Amino acid sequence: MPAGGWLSRPVIDTKSLEHTVAEILQKVRLEGDAAVREYSLRFDRVEPGALGLSADEIGAGAAMVGEELGAAIRAAHANILSFHSRQQQSEPVVTVQSGVSCWRRSVAIEKVGLYIPGGTAPLFSTLLMLAIPATIAGCKEIVLCSPPDNHGRLHPAILFAAKLVGVTRIFRVGGVQAVAAMAYGTESIPKVYKIFGPGNQYVTCAKQLVQRDGVAIDMPAGPSEVAVFADDSCDPDFVAADLLSQAEHGADSQVVLVSPSPTVVTAVLAELDRQLVLLPRSDIAQKALAHSRAFIVRDGDQAMRLLNDYAPEHLILACDDPGRLAGQVVNAGSVFMGHYSPESVGDYASGTNHVLPTNGFARAYSGVSLDSFVKKITFQQLTREGLSAIGMTVRRMAEAEGLEAHARAVSIRMEKN
Repeated sequence: MPAGGWLSRPVIDTKSLEHTVAEILQKVRLEGDAAVREYSLRFDRVEPGALGLSADEIGAGAAMVGEELGAAIRAAHANILSFHSRQQQSEPVVTVQSGVSCWRRSVAIEKVGLYIPGGTAPLFSTLLMLAIPATIAGCKEIVLCSPPDNHGRLHPAILFAAKLVGVTRIFRVGGVQAVAAMAYGTESIPKVYKIFGPGNQYVTCAKQLVQRDGVAIDMPAGPSEVAVFADDSCDPDFVAADLLSQAEHGADSQVVLVSPSPTVVTAVLAELDRQLVLLPRSDIAQKALAHSRAFIVRDGDQAMRLLNDYAPEHLILACDDPGRLAGQVVNAGSVFMGHYSPESVGDYASGTNHVLPTNGFARAYSGVSLDSFVKKITFQQLTREGLSAIGMTVRRMAEAEGLEAHARAVSIRMEKN
Protein backbone atom coordinates (compact mmCIF):
# COMPACT_ATOMS: atom_id res chain seq x y z
CA MET A 1 0.00 0.00 0.00
CA PRO A 2 1.93 3.06 -1.21
CA ALA A 3 1.99 6.26 0.82
CA GLY A 4 0.82 9.45 -0.86
CA GLY A 5 0.07 9.86 -4.53
CA TRP A 6 -3.06 11.18 -6.21
CA LEU A 7 -6.27 9.84 -4.71
CA SER A 8 -7.95 8.09 -7.63
CA ARG A 9 -9.68 4.81 -8.32
CA PRO A 10 -8.13 1.94 -10.29
CA VAL A 11 -7.97 2.76 -13.99
CA ILE A 12 -10.39 0.78 -16.17
CA ASP A 13 -10.43 0.65 -19.97
CA THR A 14 -14.00 1.93 -20.12
CA LYS A 15 -14.47 1.67 -23.90
CA SER A 16 -13.28 -1.94 -24.04
CA LEU A 17 -15.36 -2.84 -20.97
CA GLU A 18 -18.54 -1.28 -22.36
CA HIS A 19 -18.05 -2.94 -25.75
CA THR A 20 -17.70 -6.39 -24.19
CA VAL A 21 -20.65 -5.91 -21.85
CA ALA A 22 -22.87 -4.47 -24.59
CA GLU A 23 -22.23 -7.52 -26.78
CA ILE A 24 -23.30 -9.88 -23.99
CA LEU A 25 -26.41 -7.84 -23.21
CA GLN A 26 -27.48 -7.80 -26.85
CA LYS A 27 -26.95 -11.53 -27.35
CA VAL A 28 -28.98 -12.43 -24.25
CA ARG A 29 -31.67 -10.02 -25.38
CA LEU A 30 -31.92 -11.78 -28.75
CA GLU A 31 -31.25 -15.40 -27.82
CA GLY A 32 -32.54 -15.69 -24.25
CA ASP A 33 -31.73 -18.83 -22.26
CA ALA A 34 -29.39 -20.20 -24.96
CA ALA A 35 -27.09 -17.17 -24.61
CA VAL A 36 -27.32 -17.30 -20.81
CA ARG A 37 -26.14 -20.92 -20.88
CA GLU A 38 -23.36 -20.12 -23.34
CA TYR A 39 -21.95 -17.34 -21.17
CA SER A 40 -22.32 -19.40 -17.99
CA LEU A 41 -20.19 -22.09 -19.60
CA ARG A 42 -17.63 -19.57 -20.84
CA PHE A 43 -17.27 -17.41 -17.73
CA ASP A 44 -18.39 -19.61 -14.82
CA ARG A 45 -17.16 -22.83 -16.45
CA VAL A 46 -20.40 -24.62 -15.62
CA GLU A 47 -23.42 -25.89 -17.53
CA PRO A 48 -26.21 -24.87 -15.14
CA GLY A 49 -28.82 -27.38 -16.34
CA ALA A 50 -32.19 -25.97 -15.31
CA LEU A 51 -31.66 -22.26 -14.66
CA GLY A 52 -34.33 -22.06 -11.98
CA LEU A 53 -34.19 -23.86 -8.67
CA SER A 54 -37.12 -25.99 -7.55
CA ALA A 55 -38.65 -25.67 -4.09
CA ASP A 56 -37.08 -29.02 -3.20
CA GLU A 57 -33.62 -27.80 -4.24
CA ILE A 58 -34.02 -24.63 -2.20
CA GLY A 59 -35.17 -26.58 0.84
CA ALA A 60 -32.41 -29.18 0.56
CA GLY A 61 -29.72 -26.53 0.17
CA ALA A 62 -31.02 -24.48 3.07
CA ALA A 63 -31.04 -27.56 5.31
CA MET A 64 -27.29 -27.95 4.81
CA VAL A 65 -26.57 -24.79 6.82
CA GLY A 66 -25.24 -25.56 10.28
CA GLU A 67 -26.98 -24.49 13.47
CA GLU A 68 -24.45 -21.79 14.40
CA LEU A 69 -24.43 -20.12 10.98
CA GLY A 70 -28.21 -20.41 10.80
CA ALA A 71 -28.54 -18.64 14.16
CA ALA A 72 -26.16 -15.89 12.98
CA ILE A 73 -28.18 -15.33 9.80
CA ARG A 74 -31.42 -15.18 11.80
CA ALA A 75 -29.88 -12.64 14.21
CA ALA A 76 -28.71 -10.46 11.33
CA HIS A 77 -32.14 -10.80 9.72
CA ALA A 78 -33.80 -9.51 12.90
CA ASN A 79 -31.58 -6.40 13.06
CA ILE A 80 -31.89 -5.58 9.37
CA LEU A 81 -35.67 -6.07 9.56
CA SER A 82 -35.89 -3.82 12.61
CA PHE A 83 -33.87 -0.99 11.05
CA HIS A 84 -35.62 -1.05 7.70
CA SER A 85 -39.12 -1.46 9.15
CA ARG A 86 -38.69 1.88 10.92
CA GLN A 87 -38.28 3.51 7.50
CA GLN A 88 -41.98 3.01 6.78
CA GLN A 89 -43.69 6.39 6.99
CA SER A 90 -47.18 7.57 6.23
CA GLU A 91 -47.35 11.12 4.95
CA PRO A 92 -50.12 13.55 5.86
CA VAL A 93 -52.58 15.19 3.52
CA VAL A 94 -51.44 18.81 3.14
CA THR A 95 -54.00 21.55 2.57
CA VAL A 96 -51.82 24.01 0.69
CA GLN A 97 -54.69 26.50 0.54
CA SER A 98 -58.42 26.29 1.07
CA GLY A 99 -59.91 23.69 -1.27
CA VAL A 100 -56.53 22.41 -2.52
CA SER A 101 -55.23 19.20 -0.95
CA CYS A 102 -52.02 17.33 -1.87
CA TRP A 103 -50.46 14.18 -0.54
CA ARG A 104 -47.97 11.46 -1.37
CA ARG A 105 -48.17 7.67 -1.11
CA SER A 106 -45.48 5.01 -1.31
CA VAL A 107 -46.27 2.21 -3.76
CA ALA A 108 -44.08 -0.88 -4.09
CA ILE A 109 -42.22 -1.54 -7.34
CA GLU A 110 -44.03 -4.64 -8.56
CA LYS A 111 -41.13 -6.61 -10.08
CA VAL A 112 -37.55 -6.37 -8.77
CA GLY A 113 -34.40 -8.32 -9.54
CA LEU A 114 -31.73 -9.04 -6.95
CA TYR A 115 -28.17 -9.79 -8.05
CA ILE A 116 -26.24 -11.69 -5.36
CA PRO A 117 -22.49 -12.08 -6.00
CA GLY A 118 -21.33 -15.63 -5.48
CA GLY A 119 -18.14 -16.14 -7.46
CA THR A 120 -15.12 -15.83 -5.20
CA ALA A 121 -17.34 -15.14 -2.15
CA PRO A 122 -21.03 -16.13 -1.78
CA LEU A 123 -22.56 -12.94 -0.39
CA PHE A 124 -25.65 -14.32 1.32
CA SER A 125 -25.56 -11.20 3.49
CA THR A 126 -26.38 -9.15 0.39
CA LEU A 127 -29.51 -11.24 -0.09
CA LEU A 128 -30.70 -10.15 3.37
CA MET A 129 -29.85 -6.52 2.59
CA LEU A 130 -31.97 -6.55 -0.56
CA ALA A 131 -34.76 -9.04 0.05
CA ILE A 132 -35.74 -7.74 3.48
CA PRO A 133 -36.63 -4.19 2.36
CA ALA A 134 -38.20 -5.64 -0.81
CA THR A 135 -40.57 -7.75 1.26
CA ILE A 136 -41.32 -4.91 3.68
CA ALA A 137 -42.14 -2.67 0.72
CA GLY A 138 -44.52 -5.29 -0.65
CA CYS A 139 -42.88 -6.02 -4.02
CA LYS A 140 -45.07 -8.65 -5.69
CA GLU A 141 -42.34 -10.44 -7.64
CA ILE A 142 -38.77 -10.83 -6.39
CA VAL A 143 -36.33 -12.52 -8.77
CA LEU A 144 -32.92 -13.61 -7.49
CA CYS A 145 -29.89 -14.42 -9.66
CA SER A 146 -26.56 -15.66 -8.34
CA PRO A 147 -23.64 -17.45 -10.03
CA PRO A 148 -23.33 -21.19 -9.31
CA ASP A 149 -20.24 -23.10 -8.24
CA ASN A 150 -18.48 -25.44 -10.66
CA HIS A 151 -21.07 -28.10 -9.86
CA GLY A 152 -23.95 -25.84 -10.81
CA ARG A 153 -25.07 -25.30 -7.22
CA LEU A 154 -25.73 -22.20 -5.15
CA HIS A 155 -24.16 -21.86 -1.73
CA PRO A 156 -26.40 -23.32 1.00
CA ALA A 157 -26.27 -20.07 3.00
CA ILE A 158 -27.73 -18.16 0.03
CA LEU A 159 -30.60 -20.64 -0.10
CA PHE A 160 -31.04 -20.52 3.70
CA ALA A 161 -31.28 -16.72 3.63
CA ALA A 162 -33.68 -16.83 0.66
CA LYS A 163 -35.93 -19.32 2.43
CA LEU A 164 -35.83 -17.23 5.62
CA VAL A 165 -36.93 -14.09 3.77
CA GLY A 166 -39.41 -15.88 1.52
CA VAL A 167 -37.75 -15.51 -1.90
CA THR A 168 -38.69 -18.42 -4.16
CA ARG A 169 -37.80 -17.29 -7.72
CA ILE A 170 -34.12 -18.22 -7.70
CA PHE A 171 -31.86 -18.71 -10.74
CA ARG A 172 -28.31 -20.05 -10.94
CA VAL A 173 -27.01 -17.36 -13.26
CA GLY A 174 -24.29 -14.78 -12.61
CA GLY A 175 -22.38 -11.97 -14.23
CA VAL A 176 -23.50 -9.75 -17.09
CA GLN A 177 -25.77 -12.51 -18.40
CA ALA A 178 -27.79 -12.39 -15.17
CA VAL A 179 -28.27 -8.63 -15.43
CA ALA A 180 -29.29 -9.04 -19.08
CA ALA A 181 -31.77 -11.81 -18.27
CA MET A 182 -33.48 -9.74 -15.58
CA ALA A 183 -33.46 -6.62 -17.73
CA TYR A 184 -34.93 -8.13 -20.89
CA GLY A 185 -36.45 -11.43 -19.77
CA THR A 186 -35.76 -14.91 -21.17
CA GLU A 187 -37.77 -18.10 -21.52
CA SER A 188 -36.95 -18.94 -17.89
CA ILE A 189 -36.11 -15.66 -16.16
CA PRO A 190 -38.78 -12.94 -15.97
CA LYS A 191 -38.15 -9.32 -16.87
CA VAL A 192 -38.11 -6.95 -13.89
CA TYR A 193 -38.59 -3.22 -13.51
CA LYS A 194 -35.57 -2.50 -11.30
CA ILE A 195 -32.30 -4.35 -10.66
CA PHE A 196 -30.45 -4.27 -7.34
CA GLY A 197 -27.13 -5.54 -6.08
CA PRO A 198 -23.37 -5.00 -6.14
CA GLY A 199 -20.89 -6.71 -8.41
CA ASN A 200 -17.58 -6.46 -10.18
CA GLN A 201 -16.83 -3.86 -12.85
CA TYR A 202 -18.63 -5.94 -15.51
CA VAL A 203 -21.83 -6.28 -13.50
CA THR A 204 -21.76 -2.59 -12.58
CA CYS A 205 -21.24 -1.63 -16.22
CA ALA A 206 -24.10 -3.91 -17.30
CA LYS A 207 -26.46 -2.27 -14.82
CA GLN A 208 -25.54 1.17 -16.10
CA LEU A 209 -26.05 0.14 -19.72
CA VAL A 210 -29.48 -1.45 -19.24
CA GLN A 211 -30.68 1.86 -17.82
CA ARG A 212 -30.57 3.16 -21.39
CA ASP A 213 -33.29 0.63 -22.22
CA GLY A 214 -35.57 1.85 -19.46
CA VAL A 215 -34.66 -0.62 -16.71
CA ALA A 216 -34.05 1.12 -13.39
CA ILE A 217 -31.13 0.21 -11.11
CA ASP A 218 -30.41 0.91 -7.46
CA MET A 219 -27.05 2.64 -8.09
CA PRO A 220 -23.57 1.91 -9.45
CA ALA A 221 -22.35 -0.45 -6.72
CA GLY A 222 -18.97 -2.11 -6.95
CA PRO A 223 -16.05 -2.71 -6.75
CA SER A 224 -15.83 -2.26 -2.97
CA GLU A 225 -13.86 0.41 -1.11
CA VAL A 226 -13.21 1.79 2.36
CA ALA A 227 -11.53 4.93 3.65
CA VAL A 228 -10.28 5.20 7.22
CA PHE A 229 -9.42 8.36 9.13
CA ALA A 230 -7.12 7.39 12.01
CA ASP A 231 -5.48 9.70 14.56
CA ASP A 232 -3.09 9.03 17.44
CA SER A 233 -5.88 7.50 19.52
CA CYS A 234 -6.41 4.62 17.08
CA ASP A 235 -5.21 1.05 17.45
CA PRO A 236 -3.14 0.30 14.31
CA ASP A 237 -4.14 -3.37 14.55
CA PHE A 238 -7.82 -2.41 14.26
CA VAL A 239 -7.22 -0.05 11.34
CA ALA A 240 -5.16 -2.59 9.39
CA ALA A 241 -7.87 -5.21 9.87
CA ASP A 242 -10.50 -2.75 8.59
CA LEU A 243 -8.46 -1.97 5.49
CA LEU A 244 -7.90 -5.65 4.73
CA SER A 245 -11.59 -6.45 5.23
CA GLN A 246 -12.32 -4.51 2.05
CA ALA A 247 -9.13 -5.33 0.18
CA GLU A 248 -10.02 -9.04 0.29
CA HIS A 249 -13.27 -8.42 -1.63
CA GLY A 250 -11.54 -8.30 -5.00
CA ALA A 251 -8.41 -7.33 -6.88
CA ASP A 252 -10.20 -4.20 -8.13
CA SER A 253 -11.20 -3.08 -4.62
CA GLN A 254 -9.47 -0.05 -3.08
CA VAL A 255 -8.69 1.02 0.48
CA VAL A 256 -7.50 4.43 1.70
CA LEU A 257 -5.87 5.49 4.96
CA VAL A 258 -5.83 9.16 5.99
CA SER A 259 -4.06 10.33 9.15
CA PRO A 260 -2.47 13.47 10.63
CA SER A 261 0.17 11.25 12.25
CA PRO A 262 3.17 9.82 10.34
CA THR A 263 3.67 7.44 13.26
CA VAL A 264 0.18 6.03 12.84
CA VAL A 265 0.63 5.56 9.09
CA THR A 266 3.93 3.74 9.61
CA ALA A 267 2.42 1.49 12.28
CA VAL A 268 -0.66 0.66 10.20
CA LEU A 269 1.38 -0.16 7.10
CA ALA A 270 3.59 -2.48 9.14
CA GLU A 271 0.53 -4.15 10.64
CA LEU A 272 -0.98 -4.55 7.17
CA ASP A 273 2.06 -6.57 6.11
CA ARG A 274 1.82 -8.74 9.22
CA GLN A 275 -1.91 -9.48 8.91
CA LEU A 276 -1.90 -9.87 5.13
CA VAL A 277 0.04 -13.14 5.13
CA LEU A 278 -2.49 -14.65 7.54
CA LEU A 279 -5.43 -14.25 5.17
CA PRO A 280 -6.73 -17.08 2.96
CA ARG A 281 -7.44 -14.44 0.29
CA SER A 282 -4.08 -12.72 0.68
CA ASP A 283 -3.34 -12.81 -3.06
CA ILE A 284 -6.55 -10.92 -3.82
CA ALA A 285 -5.95 -8.43 -1.00
CA GLN A 286 -2.37 -7.83 -2.15
CA LYS A 287 -3.57 -6.85 -5.63
CA ALA A 288 -6.09 -4.42 -4.14
CA LEU A 289 -3.42 -2.88 -1.91
CA ALA A 290 -1.23 -2.21 -4.93
CA HIS A 291 -3.58 0.59 -6.06
CA SER A 292 -4.55 1.72 -2.57
CA ARG A 293 -3.10 4.74 -0.78
CA ALA A 294 -2.10 6.18 2.60
CA PHE A 295 -2.11 9.95 3.13
CA ILE A 296 -0.66 12.17 5.84
CA VAL A 297 -2.69 15.34 6.38
CA ARG A 298 -2.37 18.42 8.55
CA ASP A 299 -5.40 17.78 10.77
CA GLY A 300 -8.89 16.30 10.89
CA ASP A 301 -10.44 19.17 8.99
CA GLN A 302 -8.09 18.73 6.05
CA ALA A 303 -8.72 15.00 6.19
CA MET A 304 -12.46 15.53 5.87
CA ARG A 305 -12.03 17.77 2.85
CA LEU A 306 -9.98 15.08 1.16
CA LEU A 307 -12.39 12.30 2.15
CA ASN A 308 -15.47 14.21 1.01
CA ASP A 309 -13.77 14.73 -2.33
CA TYR A 310 -13.08 10.98 -2.55
CA ALA A 311 -16.68 10.11 -1.49
CA PRO A 312 -15.99 6.60 -0.16
CA GLU A 313 -18.46 3.74 -0.07
CA HIS A 314 -17.49 3.11 3.57
CA LEU A 315 -15.92 5.68 5.88
CA ILE A 316 -14.44 4.75 9.26
CA LEU A 317 -13.63 7.49 11.78
CA ALA A 318 -11.09 5.77 14.04
CA CYS A 319 -10.70 8.52 16.62
CA ASP A 320 -11.90 9.54 20.09
CA ASP A 321 -14.16 12.34 18.84
CA PRO A 322 -15.91 10.84 15.79
CA GLY A 323 -19.02 12.98 16.38
CA ARG A 324 -17.18 16.19 15.52
CA LEU A 325 -15.85 14.85 12.24
CA ALA A 326 -19.08 13.03 11.40
CA GLY A 327 -20.80 16.40 11.27
CA GLN A 328 -18.52 17.33 8.37
CA VAL A 329 -19.35 14.25 6.28
CA VAL A 330 -21.26 15.16 3.13
CA ASN A 331 -20.13 12.42 0.72
CA ALA A 332 -20.08 8.82 1.96
CA GLY A 333 -22.18 5.70 1.61
CA SER A 334 -22.08 4.62 5.26
CA VAL A 335 -20.10 5.96 8.24
CA PHE A 336 -18.62 3.93 11.11
CA MET A 337 -17.80 5.99 14.20
CA GLY A 338 -15.20 5.25 16.84
CA HIS A 339 -12.77 2.45 17.61
CA TYR A 340 -15.36 -0.30 18.07
CA SER A 341 -17.42 0.18 14.91
CA PRO A 342 -15.69 -1.94 12.26
CA GLU A 343 -17.10 -1.81 8.76
CA SER A 344 -17.80 -5.54 9.03
CA VAL A 345 -20.76 -4.95 11.34
CA GLY A 346 -22.47 -2.92 8.65
CA ASP A 347 -21.71 -5.62 6.11
CA TYR A 348 -23.53 -8.22 8.16
CA ALA A 349 -25.60 -7.51 11.20
CA SER A 350 -25.86 -4.01 12.66
CA GLY A 351 -29.01 -3.41 10.63
CA THR A 352 -27.89 -0.77 8.13
CA ASN A 353 -27.72 -1.68 4.46
CA HIS A 354 -24.41 -2.62 2.87
CA VAL A 355 -25.44 -2.06 -0.77
CA LEU A 356 -23.84 1.36 -1.20
CA PRO A 357 -22.61 3.69 -3.96
CA THR A 358 -18.97 3.28 -4.96
CA ASN A 359 -16.47 4.94 -7.28
CA GLY A 360 -17.38 8.44 -6.09
CA PHE A 361 -21.13 8.02 -6.70
CA ALA A 362 -21.75 8.74 -3.01
CA ARG A 363 -21.61 12.41 -4.06
CA ALA A 364 -25.12 12.00 -5.48
CA TYR A 365 -26.46 8.54 -4.56
CA SER A 366 -27.70 7.04 -1.29
CA GLY A 367 -27.33 3.43 -0.24
CA VAL A 368 -30.21 0.98 -0.57
CA SER A 369 -33.12 1.55 1.81
CA LEU A 370 -36.82 0.84 1.93
CA ASP A 371 -37.33 3.87 -0.32
CA SER A 372 -35.32 2.09 -3.04
CA PHE A 373 -38.14 -0.42 -3.48
CA VAL A 374 -41.04 2.01 -3.70
CA LYS A 375 -42.29 4.78 -5.94
CA LYS A 376 -43.55 7.99 -4.40
CA ILE A 377 -46.80 8.91 -6.14
CA THR A 378 -48.31 12.33 -5.54
CA PHE A 379 -52.05 12.99 -5.42
CA GLN A 380 -54.12 16.16 -5.38
CA GLN A 381 -57.80 16.93 -5.09
CA LEU A 382 -59.43 20.34 -5.56
CA THR A 383 -62.92 21.54 -4.82
CA ARG A 384 -64.61 24.00 -7.20
CA GLU A 385 -63.81 26.74 -4.72
CA GLY A 386 -60.19 25.61 -4.54
CA LEU A 387 -59.84 25.65 -8.33
CA SER A 388 -61.45 29.08 -8.47
CA ALA A 389 -58.94 30.39 -5.94
CA ILE A 390 -55.87 28.99 -7.69
CA GLY A 391 -57.16 29.16 -11.26
CA MET A 392 -55.99 32.65 -12.22
CA THR A 393 -52.46 31.80 -11.03
CA VAL A 394 -52.41 28.73 -13.26
CA ARG A 395 -53.90 30.55 -16.26
CA ARG A 396 -51.44 33.44 -16.15
CA MET A 397 -48.45 31.11 -15.86
CA ALA A 398 -49.69 28.84 -18.69
CA GLU A 399 -50.40 31.78 -20.99
CA ALA A 400 -46.95 33.23 -20.28
CA GLU A 401 -45.43 29.93 -21.41
CA GLY A 402 -47.57 29.93 -24.56
CA LEU A 403 -49.54 26.84 -23.50
CA GLU A 404 -53.11 27.96 -24.12
CA ALA A 405 -54.63 24.48 -23.70
CA HIS A 406 -53.27 24.34 -20.16
CA ALA A 407 -55.00 27.63 -19.38
CA ARG A 408 -58.27 26.49 -20.99
CA ALA A 409 -58.29 23.30 -18.88
CA VAL A 410 -58.90 25.64 -15.95
CA SER A 411 -61.08 28.32 -17.56
CA ILE A 412 -63.49 25.85 -19.18
CA ARG A 413 -64.34 24.46 -15.76
CA MET A 414 -64.84 27.87 -14.17
CA GLU A 415 -67.11 29.10 -17.01
CA LYS A 416 -69.64 26.33 -16.39
CA ASN A 417 -72.33 26.86 -13.78
